[in-house]
Amino acid sequence: MCGLSADCGDEMDRTTNYAQLVVEGKKICGHSEYLACRRHLDDMNRKDFEYIFDSKVAENHITLANKLTIGEGVSAKALKTRGFQDFIIGSLFGWRKKRTKERRYREGYVQVARQNGKSFLAGEISNDFASFSGYRYGRVFLTATKQEQANIVFDEIRKFIESDPELGELYKIKAHEHTITSKVTNTVIKAIGRDTKSADGFRSVLAVCDELHAHPNNQMYKLMQDGQLAVSNALTLAITTAGFNLNSFCYEHYQFCKKILSGAIKKDSLFVYIAEMDDDDDIWKPENWAKANPLQLFNADESLNEEMIARMREKAIDAQEKQGQELVNFLTKSLNRWVTYAGDAYIDAEKWAQCGVDKGLSQMKGRDCYLGIDLSSGGDLTSIALIFPEEADTAYIWSRSYMPSMRLLEHEKTDNVPYRLWAEQGLLVLTSGLYGIKTDYKRVLEDLKYLIEEFDLNVIGCGYDRHNIAGILADLESILPCDLTDIPQSAQSLNDATVDFQLSVKAGLIQYDKRNQLLTWSLLNAVTVANSFGEIKVDKHSVTNRIDAVDAIIDAWKLYFLNKGESVDGEALLEEWLNFQR
Repeated sequence: MCGLSADCGDEMDRTTNYAQLVVEGKKICGHSEYLACRRHLDDMNRKDFEYIFDSKVAENHITLANKLTIGEGVSAKALKTRGFQDFIIGSLFGWRKKRTKERRYREGYVQVARQNGKSFLAGEISNDFASFSGYRYGRVFLTATKQEQANIVFDEIRKFIESDPELGELYKIKAHEHTITSKVTNTVIKAIGRDTKSADGFRSVLAVCDELHAHPNNQMYKLMQDGQLAVSNALTLAITTAGFNLNSFCYEHYQFCKKILSGAIKKDSLFVYIAEMDDDDDIWKPENWAKANPLQLFNADESLNEEMIARMREKAIDAQEKQGQELVNFLTKSLNRWVTYAGDAYIDAEKWAQCGVDKGLSQMKGRDCYLGIDLSSGGDLTSIALIFPEEADTAYIWSRSYMPSMRLLEHEKTDNVPYRLWAEQGLLVLTSGLYGIKTDYKRVLEDLKYLIEEFDLNVIGCGYDRHNIAGILADLESILPCDLTDIPQSAQSLNDATVDFQLSVKAGLIQYDKRNQLLTWSLLNAVTVANSFGEIKVDKHSVTNRIDAVDAIIDAWKLYFLNKGESVDGEALLEEWLNFQR
């Protein structure tokens, strides 16, 4: 092993060398990677900049990475970093304030396709922080949405340690506790999944948020940042592939990072490296695949790896022919592209995201609206939706869902979404009647009555699915001043409303509260199915991809669709005809 106090490398600057290679067009890359390298070179030339790039420090840390041993495989072998890895490691450790040794970057965002060394980077940087940062009695957290995912990075570090007897002398591993303790600094590396309580209240010198795209919200990321507020040279590092949810925290953060690269936003403390194709690239062209795969599809000399490209071509054939989920996985995991529409998805996620506004039910006070109701069977989700007609064929949508309180934990595990958080935000009401096992429809009616009175809503039509509603139909009629319409749940009945709502989203004629993540989750779960006549309705891929809020919207939308044509004023028409006759 080589300590950081020694000058481990020759007089070189692998970080800057890679950046120059990219900017000079000598390596295939996407525009985002180009901007990351351009940013590095531009910052080095800024005379009034408060930071300086210390190439010697960067080199020491890159050299340390190359002292690690890869134990996986037939025989152990020395690790050899690639250019993009040198750039990431060198940037994170080499940039510091001019007058102190305080590092520039306190946040990092790295997005590459699957199997491009994300876990290696997380493991190498964790080893570096734990034993060679000089910070004593610290904590390094490896976080993910599931313990199994957090353990992947933990196991990567463990393999490095167990593959090198000299490095092994520096650590004590307790696999059953998911902890690795550095004997040099007494810093503890710990892998944690959903249980944020194990991290709450503790400061960390490094927090790795693995596969950020899978995090349902920003809770873990912000928790890690808050714990580092008073820690010098701390780093919160997000490492991920692209994902499916364009309303997620990760996608929002990704867009924010892209704005930093473009120069639209200035945040000098956030390092960004994104290896991705460009928007107008042909997704079936192998040279473009390489832009998202800086490790897999390149040789050590940065030439294309034809053998690996041939393997990926086999995956591309399946994706192109089978479409559907096969295509989605190829785009997101192999090409690192955020998927906005795939196969039989009902709504284009990007178009839906563009419809989000900062508007709640309080802004709809005193307005006309259509109500849709979808009642669950047993203990699943029950949902109501309100559609408020606005000018020029636009409409505002509001929804709320209901779930038995005793079924919360069960559904959190099966559905893998933050129902508890949604309940705190008022998007979901937990009902306690009927022992909290079955949905309490009386509680749904009470809430509906309250909403109508509190916001002075004029419900001019109610559409419902007859399933499970017989027991409360009389009570519902007593609450509502309008006709109640049974909406048959067949493709023949729902086709026109289903298509019209889809087109309205595409045309930007819909508005909804962008904070309503439950509604968005439900909508993006929906796919379309067709009958033999080509008429469609919405459905879902699996039982855990709930679309109850969407069903409620379509029930209300059918009434809105039937009545949103220009109304005819009979008296005015008669008067006009009589005047004509005179």
